Amino acid sequence: MSAHTSPADLYRNSLRLLLDKNIPAWVGLWAEDGIMEFPFAPQGWPERLEGKEAIAAYMRDYPDHIDLHDFPDLRIHQTTDPETVVVEMRGVGRLVETGSPFDMTYIAVVTVQDGLITTYRDYWNPLVVLESGTDFTGSAR
Repeated sequence: MSAHTSPADLYRNSLRLLLDKNIPAWVGLWAEDGIMEFPFAPQGWPERLEGKEAIAAYMRDYPDHIDLHDFPDLRIHQTTDPETVVVEMRGVGRLVETGSPFDMTYIAVVTVQDGLITTYRDYWNPLVVLESGTDFTGSAR
């Protein structure tokens, strides 16, 4: 991705990398000082990850826990800030440990600078995963 890649195209590429389970390439889309926030994180879960290394550590084992199959219902909304998009989508697949279906609705606010993600606020519903008895990383709770 180049510095001229639109935030919407960069985001679409990030989803392809997640479906391909290519976490190193997904992390490569981030600025060194990128920030990932989870405003609805339940107690004991990370609310804010600061820096590319922290984001990489958080996402490293994601494919071992959640096997994503698709992101249906993807809607990317442009904002008055050309570097920021608001994304609505579902992530569907299965939980690796149990084989149970995974179906999560997301809203994300993503800002891109110089072709890299600088901030990503992920408004996911932790109740869906808590009710399944599995945390976001797939570990039994």
